[in-house]
Amino acid sequence: MKSGSLGHYLLMRVLLSIPMLLILLTLVFVLLHAAPGDPVTATVGSRLPPAEIAARKEALGLNDPVYVQYFRFVGNALRGDFGRPVTDSRSVLRIVLDTAPATLELVTAAMLIAVTVGIGIGALAGRMRDTLFDVGGRFFGILIYATPLFWTALLAQLYFSVDLHWLPSSGRIGGFYVPDHITGFYVIDSIITGNWQALASTLSHLALPAITLGLLVGGVFIRLVRVNMLQSLRSDYVEAARARGIPERNVVFRHAFKNALIPVVTIMGLQFALLIGNATLTETVFSWPGIARALVHFIGARDYAAVQGIVTFIALVIVLLSLLIDVINAFIDPRVRY
Repeated sequence: MKSGSLGHYLLMRVLLSIPMLLILLTLVFVLLHAAPGDPVTATVGSRLPPAEIAARKEALGLNDPVYVQYFRFVGNALRGDFGRPVTDSRSVLRIVLDTAPATLELVTAAMLIAVTVGIGIGALAGRMRDTLFDVGGRFFGILIYATPLFWTALLAQLYFSVDLHWLPSSGRIGGFYVPDHITGFYVIDSIITGNWQALASTLSHLALPAITLGLLVGGVFIRLVRVNMLQSLRSDYVEAARARGIPERNVVFRHAFKNALIPVVTIMGLQFALLIGNATLTETVFSWPGIARALVHFIGARDYAAVQGIVTFIALVIVLLSLLIDVINAFIDPRVRY
């Protein structure tokens, strides 16, 4: 398998993902075990007799040496076993399966909004450099990225929900419109079952949190696309296309615009991870029943076992997304393989 081939690049990326994954798992384990006390005592220590606390600690393996707990934690995580909470009868995997579709639906919608806003405004701003639209687009990108997410979310609720009554202020769907559970994604389940009332209710509840979260990343895409659009328009191949008499519209969209999007694909994985991280604030403000809100709940309950399991799952998802984006980028731009 020669250097520069797609197979060689994919093999190297997979091999590099292994130490990255181990480092993330180690950090999660060390940080949560650095907290004072143990999960059982911190969560229910004042409500149970000492004998019951000791029994629970033994059942969770908290009496084992730290290195034994670490290797057990890593092995279980790689098998998809993220442990059991102290304050919930469900396993962490079951909690993840119950709540992850809501978060993924929100983050996917937010990413679509971010890409649409970022690419649209960024490309036009680069094409119309130093015009009023360019200045306004740059200012808008900086503003939406710099504004605190919770502040934007609260303003959106006050204006669109309280003042205008256009959109719901919280929740994922109206109580009477929940579609039959097939995938856990309400948009998809509503379409599969033909439940158009559920689809309308889902989209109306999804609009505010998705727009609020998507605009945050949209500001990054605006600046990135604009800069790369300017570089593409000044490149040699664009000048050569103009010299051949190709219409300016085709030069912009078929030559400059396509190449300006390559860096966007490169950072989409990182921005998707940023969206998952910021979903914690979004789901809390909008009472969105996703995995980030469940994480906040277990943090408040001081249930370290659940927190460790959910954070581990999120870390695994981010590593896999990073690998997927690198693979897609290698298909789009062969230069990254070398």
